[in-house]
Amino acid sequence: MSASRPKRVVVLGSTGSVGRQALDVARTIPDRVRIVGLGTRSDVQVLGEQVAAFAPEAVAIADPEAAKTFRVRVPYFRGELRTGEEALTWLASWPEADLVLVAVSGIAGLRPTLAAIEAGHDLALANKETLVAAGSLVRRAVAARGVRLVPVDGEHSAIFQCLEGRDRGSVTRLVLTASGGPFLRRSLGSFGAVTPEEALQHPTWRMGRKITVDSATLMNKALEVIEAHWLFDVPPDRIQVVIHPQSVVHGMVEFWDGSTFAHLSPPDMRLFIQYALTYPDRAPVSYARMDWTVVHTLTFEPPDPRRFPCLGYAYEALARGGTAPTVLNAANEVAVERFLNREIAFSDIPRAVRTALDLHEPVRDPSLEEILEADRWARALVRSL
Repeated sequence: MSASRPKRVVVLGSTGSVGRQALDVARTIPDRVRIVGLGTRSDVQVLGEQVAAFAPEAVAIADPEAAKTFRVRVPYFRGELRTGEEALTWLASWPEADLVLVAVSGIAGLRPTLAAIEAGHDLALANKETLVAAGSLVRRAVAARGVRLVPVDGEHSAIFQCLEGRDRGSVTRLVLTASGGPFLRRSLGSFGAVTPEEALQHPTWRMGRKITVDSATLMNKALEVIEAHWLFDVPPDRIQVVIHPQSVVHGMVEFWDGSTFAHLSPPDMRLFIQYALTYPDRAPVSYARMDWTVVHTLTFEPPDPRRFPCLGYAYEALARGGTAPTVLNAANEVAVERFLNREIAFSDIPRAVRTALDLHEPVRDPSLEEILEADRWARALVRSL
């Protein structure tokens, strides 16, 4: 890529929370980032507004019926348009892209991620489920093609930045911080009465519905433990989670000389998105700066395994290996969906995940099809519970 032109970026999941924030960032740095592709599942109303604002070269819409609506609403779009289940995978391979931001939620991000890597594109990965379900496949593909993979999740971005330019062999521990969500101090006996509205009231972050519920169960952090293992090649017993309600310290790296490096910033996803979009450079921001002239109290505490059993399930899934993390992720996705639809209780989410792990016999060193089959099996199981 020439240093004289902006980085050409494809955004998969442009109408979701991370995708919208990425476009907010792109608006502030047009000299560094140009949006050339936008992809969504079905939200063509928001997509139409984005197309009008950024004039991308290519658009992908997974839902064919939504694509028909898009053609009516946005008749002036003259770029390439692809629809159907493979549309996002097609867009991930857009030949003129320099970087693909994968902000698609769930296992749906796996095939587009692998397609982007195969096309030789650098990745900004905001889809943690891809590494959770298929970490070994993604790592091998990244190594084979020699592309960059920059994490977008705040915690992994923080660790990624703390590790920049440092000897990975001197790392003794990674520390992921968790806010504890809205129920950190709520009585355990009342978890069965938690409503979706309560679970979606995160105290510090503003995120999509699924990830917000995951934060309330700490499954979000459980998935991030698995993701950190694959991103940084660190064994699970050297990845620690601590509760940090202020959400100012996003990640820490401990080195063998006893030093710990920490990344601190306001809890604003745009900072981490911008870093991923402009990496290896940094661009100035006009928002989200810490005010160090006022008193800040930063506290840390261990997570309560009774309150957050899902965290332990992640370590167990990593120890079992193979398709066990795939099942953990798929079971949780469906359980969260059923909770938001008021079909099951909040306290049933970890129970559903536990059941799926107990009934699954992991496939060692799985292929892509074996991973997808394990995903389908776990989803069907939890839907039937």
